[in-house]
Amino acid sequence: MRQKTSFAAMATLAVIAFSCNQGSQTNETETAKEETANEWISLFDGQSLAGWHGFNKSDSVDNWIIEEGVLTCLGKTGGSDVGGDIVTDASFGNFELEWEWKISEGGNSGLMYHVVEDPKYKAPYETGPEYQLIDDIGFPSTLEDWQQAGANYAMNPADNAKKELKPVGEWNTSKIVYDDGHVEHWFNGQMVVEFQEGTPAWETEKNEGKWKDFPDYKIANQGKIALQDHGDQAWFRNIRIKELP
Repeated sequence: MRQKTSFAAMATLAVIAFSCNQGSQTNETETAKEETANEWISLFDGQSLAGWHGFNKSDSVDNWIIEEGVLTCLGKTGGSDVGGDIVTDASFGNFELEWEWKISEGGNSGLMYHVVEDPKYKAPYETGPEYQLIDDIGFPSTLEDWQQAGANYAMNPADNAKKELKPVGEWNTSKIVYDDGHVEHWFNGQMVVEFQEGTPAWETEKNEGKWKDFPDYKIANQGKIALQDHGDQAWFRNIRIKELP
């Protein structure tokens, strides 16, 4: 009787030990996933265009070069807003994205996300929202508030009371946080835009404003990151992204 009890106790302990081990392995896997999600990924190595290519193109890129560790847009499109943009090879969904940038005097550029590559689109802005990068002060024509630096272009103006745009030639730091449709734009350490996709106000702006002629604007919740060549020189460095769960 004692022997049977001993065997039963040993079996019970084995089951408990196995369950604990399985629980430990599950916790370790979940922790590993969380750690991976919290890792920053560099999108620019400071030496090459590795990880980038021309939008809807497979040939070499000649309008973007690397100068002293800086990704430089030469502005070869002659003022056109199509034809010179580059996009990441990888696609991203929820993320926190940081970068530094500066613009030429009177210059215009932008960074887009959730960009869809397809021959039917002539430019990334047809599908991807744009964080506007522009010389507010020196731009040769009057800018609407939704065209100014830091804005979600043609949708959500930046709060100019919180925005400190550095003079031309100096570096600005920007950040986008995208989390299941909740979006934040940060500008030199201050949050200047915050909105939620899909609200009545957002839908109205999308359907009645500039994007009414672009039905696939923000069609995807995952896509490429794009840098715009709008015909002006622009400089980028320290581009990194952290994927969010």
